[in-house]
Amino acid sequence: MRKNIVAGNWKMNKSFDEADDLVNGIMELLEKKELGKNTLMILCPPFPYLEMVSDYSNDSYFMVGAQNVNDNEKGAYTGEVSAEMLSSMDIEYCIVGHSERRAYYGETDAMIAKKVDQLLKHEIRPIVCCGEVLEEREAGKQFDVVKRQITDGLFHLSAEQFKELVIAYEPVWAIGTGKTATPEQAQEIHAFIRKTIADKYGKEVADEISILYGGSCKPSNAKELFANPDVDGGLIGGAALQAEDFVNIALAF
Repeated sequence: MRKNIVAGNWKMNKSFDEADDLVNGIMELLEKKELGKNTLMILCPPFPYLEMVSDYSNDSYFMVGAQNVNDNEKGAYTGEVSAEMLSSMDIEYCIVGHSERRAYYGETDAMIAKKVDQLLKHEIRPIVCCGEVLEEREAGKQFDVVKRQITDGLFHLSAEQFKELVIAYEPVWAIGTGKTATPEQAQEIHAFIRKTIADKYGKEVADEISILYGGSCKPSNAKELFANPDVDGGLIGGAALQAEDFVNIALAF
């Protein structure tokens, strides 16, 4: 059975003390409220806090992920972080191809493919993002965009490699805007993603992949979104910065 996953992407937020308080707040709430047996929680803090959050994870109910990785093994790439570095810290997950990385830093599907390869080489599970911007949605191109991103970024992998992935669908037009895809819109594109995977790798592989919704998911709409058969959780942004909101989203399962 594929996992229900709630991953918190903190982005570039929180001082060290604030981050420490957030983790402790999440841990305190999880001591009082039990997650579903098939629910996995992942915290993705900024790079400087990975070790601190990872230390806490040893005694708690969550796993740790990074927000990005360089597409090279090592070398003169000032300010960058390699998959080998993350692996040496026992980081288990890493977000790849987030819409902000694509938009602000020009990441291409080819670059994302290389990042995925680096992570898999070092036994880190990629959380690979895909999704359309508002203009593409309004032009009815969302299926073409998502299919291209998945095909060009991921379809070089073997079936066994592909099973290690988590996919996160981001309706970019809903991130930070307060807009949210309706449960029907979310299910429609999640089902399309699963079918796209099945067409390449077969239904068995597609059915093993957790596909997360990544657009303004909140405690107030999580239960309805997660009730869809192809929505296996969320990649949470703003709500992941508040311990109670984040835990309540995870409890929506």
